[in-house]
Amino acid sequence: MKHKDIHRRGKARIELERELLPLIIALALFIAASAVSAAYVNLPNWLTVVMGVVPPVAASFAPLRKAVEKLIGGKVLSYDLLIVLACIGTGCMRNFTEAFFVLVAFDLGSCFELIFAEKNRKRTPYLAYLRPEYVAVELDGKMNMVDPSRIRPGTVMTVGKNEIIPLDGIIVDGSSSIDASAYTGERESIDVGVGNEVVSGCVNRGSQLKIRVTGLYSSSTLMRTAELVENAPRSVSEREKRFAHVSRLFTPVIIVLAAVLAVVPSIITGDWLDWTHRALIFLAAASFAAPLTASSMAYFAGLSSAVGHGIVIRGKNELERLASSATVVMDKTGTVTEGSFSVTGVEPKGISSADLVALAAAAESYSNHPIALSLRRASATHIDPSHVTNVRELAGRGVEADVYGRRVLVGNTALMNTNGIKCDRTDRHLSVVHVAAGGIYYGYIIIDDRVKDGAKDAVRELYDAGIEKAVLLTGDTDRVGKAVGRALGVSDVMTELMPEDKVVAVSELLREKHTGKLAFVGDALSDAAVLRRADVGVAMGALNAAAVASRSGILIMGDDIRKLPLAMRICKAASRTVRLGFLLALLVKLAVLLLAAFGSIGMIAAVCADTLVFMLAVFAAFRIYKVS
Repeated sequence: MKHKDIHRRGKARIELERELLPLIIALALFIAASAVSAAYVNLPNWLTVVMGVVPPVAASFAPLRKAVEKLIGGKVLSYDLLIVLACIGTGCMRNFTEAFFVLVAFDLGSCFELIFAEKNRKRTPYLAYLRPEYVAVELDGKMNMVDPSRIRPGTVMTVGKNEIIPLDGIIVDGSSSIDASAYTGERESIDVGVGNEVVSGCVNRGSQLKIRVTGLYSSSTLMRTAELVENAPRSVSEREKRFAHVSRLFTPVIIVLAAVLAVVPSIITGDWLDWTHRALIFLAAASFAAPLTASSMAYFAGLSSAVGHGIVIRGKNELERLASSATVVMDKTGTVTEGSFSVTGVEPKGISSADLVALAAAAESYSNHPIALSLRRASATHIDPSHVTNVRELAGRGVEADVYGRRVLVGNTALMNTNGIKCDRTDRHLSVVHVAAGGIYYGYIIIDDRVKDGAKDAVRELYDAGIEKAVLLTGDTDRVGKAVGRALGVSDVMTELMPEDKVVAVSELLREKHTGKLAFVGDALSDAAVLRRADVGVAMGALNAAAVASRSGILIMGDDIRKLPLAMRICKAASRTVRLGFLLALLVKLAVLLLAAFGSIGMIAAVCADTLVFMLAVFAAFRIYKVS
């Protein structure tokens, strides 16, 4: 499916061209004026003044334009305006060269900012740029190219080899391999066939597929995820809000101090020229715009780097919360274990193994729980679903259903005990489901759900990243839960928890005394309530529109648990860069102001110091992309 890049040139690049043109003209005028002054010594005074004024005027075009735009927008005390006023004051003292180089330094800083912004934009994951131009739909025996926004659920679309799947759907014809790297960052393809769900934004790498659309284009996985990727950098963190508030208070205070510095010492000493010049340097240093911009770039680098690894962070606050998390709580099934259960043994009582599995599969025929799916896969006998009625799913216990008129129970020991059915002891097995029908116990089925490859390493890396405590939550028995905990290296294990119990458990952990935030890692849908309760929710395996639409703060699009410590490292690197950038900017700013007050620094050095801090902060931001 064809697609287009909606950000082909980039706003930053266009703005850079607008900044560079007046700067180049200003530099050319300055060089020409300097050459004329060197060639002709006895120039008229008026011509000398004109040649001194014209280059700074040309160099002031860009900051003056931005100052006017901000004035129109209601921002009176912009840094651009303060720089222009400081340079006008310097020019009035006939320090034309100083005024010119101050403006040049300021313009170069703005250009560097735009250059780095453009580089950041180019690092934006490909996912954010995908937009299908059309959908191939067969109508009246002819293939028609239809706008994706006009496609309704139920429509069958055709996706050829190496084409992007434009909408979410279910394959109704064909088999192929799907490239989901735009989401997961992994190049490994996924084999799919009839009945499999596929999501928009993936690429069909094999033969042609016919896919029945299951949702609108506006609510597709691609559109929802791309919206998150695009909107996350625009969010404002609590740290940025606090610093912006300080900056808004700081700037007027510096302006008042500059006025006091210009007037009071001048009255005492009579040296108006010197103290006015010091006041103008104060004025030129009266903004924290550079560190605020640099922090935005550090956040962008963190968010963008994460998406490149298949980790979508909804905003800057979520990034900060994961970075400061001291406790990580993990759900077991599907998070640290495969979640794809399989039948590894059958222990029947008065019935054949095949009939026992078939009976359990029939009772579970309407459930999408992983255990139910494993039972249906293991059953060789087809039971008509119309003969399965009065189905009741019992959270944390199992399923009740009428199968050919008999009440069938499939679940754990608690379900059997509740119904007064004595079942076999199964201490030697980790996971089993017991089966009873008509009040008679018919045996149990052994289910295996193994720990994910790399899960133990992921837990170790979380501790290496700085967490203080890892906790495992599960609805399984104490023995099963602790066995998984030992395999992971997690000693804090809470077992036999109903879904609502998990919310209570997380609430209790939040009330405990700990130094940082609490992160919960689980499934976006089944663990939705717990994800919302935690300081930051991390959803595993979020490759679908429903998961993306959930309230999870962080989405790990694949099911690789090793992405969790990677996400934490990226968030910590971004948060640390923002924090150090602010600290460096504050120290340099205070040093510049003190030196200016004592007359130990010129205006050019003051502005260059600000630009240098900005550049150092930006270079540090780009190191975030190297975190792995």
